[in-house]
Amino acid sequence: MNFGSDTTAPAHPAVLEALARANSGYQPSYGDDDIMARVRILLERIFETTDLDFWLVASGTAANALALSCFCPPTGSILCYREAHIEVDERGAPEFFTGGGKLQLLPGAGGKISVEVLANCLLDIDPGFVHQTPPSVLSLTNLTECGTRYGAGDLQALCLKARQAALTVHLDGARFGNAVAGGGTPPASMSWKAGVDVLTLGLTKTGAMGCEIILLFGKARAKFQELRVRAKRSGHMPAKMRYLAAQAEALLQDGLWLDLAAHANAMARKLAAEFTSVRYPLAYPVDGNEVFAKLAERDIGFLRQGGMQFYKWPGGSYRFVCSWATTEADIAAFRVAFHQPKPA
Repeated sequence: MNFGSDTTAPAHPAVLEALARANSGYQPSYGDDDIMARVRILLERIFETTDLDFWLVASGTAANALALSCFCPPTGSILCYREAHIEVDERGAPEFFTGGGKLQLLPGAGGKISVEVLANCLLDIDPGFVHQTPPSVLSLTNLTECGTRYGAGDLQALCLKARQAALTVHLDGARFGNAVAGGGTPPASMSWKAGVDVLTLGLTKTGAMGCEIILLFGKARAKFQELRVRAKRSGHMPAKMRYLAAQAEALLQDGLWLDLAAHANAMARKLAAEFTSVRYPLAYPVDGNEVFAKLAERDIGFLRQGGMQFYKWPGGSYRFVCSWATTEADIAAFRVAFHQPKPA
């Protein structure tokens, strides 16, 4: 009953099999291998465009920091939600990689930035006023840190407002597969068609051993060479890139990444039903594979004593995360543990 995070789950067997296949013979170094070429074809098919470039890294922090550093100068700022991953979980990596770029935090509810909040923020900014730090990037997260999902219409409205202010739009997609599977909207409509310029597509939480894809769309492709330079300088250009590419190919092939995300989402809905069946409130809607429940103190201690893993969340709720490896048996075991009589 480990609901601590989808990063605690094992790598999917298809990933391990792909790594074993990649470990045969010789291949060119630094991303010039045959598997990377096949990954490009898969990405072009998935995102319905050939107007893209991409790079692979092993962690979400590296993906976000590298992507943002290409679009935010040291004298600029990045607009993001006040509890975005780049703010609370990346130890200043975006600031470090940009050489001093500032994170400018925006308020909101349920992990989301509203168009109204963004519009009001932009009204208060005068790029010509030397004492301010003008924004260069709007960074959104989907799924959000609260497990909620921006729909394609939400993204379009935010991207339009950002574009009117000449901002690049970055999408932190550590759980992008869960967001896509949760709404049934094609990946293209949840990214470049909505106005997203750069997407960090997370596969680690979906079932990879460790693989994230930085995707540049349209005009953002002009920064691809800079992205490669920054990747090399920061140690994110592994010589044996084929092992990252093999993970990506295994998950992207035949829509496996979305099937795994959909399974995780379905398990989360079943888990949420156990809480709501006894009228325990949920802090946020279950739009993906995360459940945020408000628990009684005695339940918290009882569940932890039984070995259950979950995470205390800011604001008074507790986060339970399902993954591709979560089974019906895990939900059944939770049901027994959660509903059995507690000692007074």
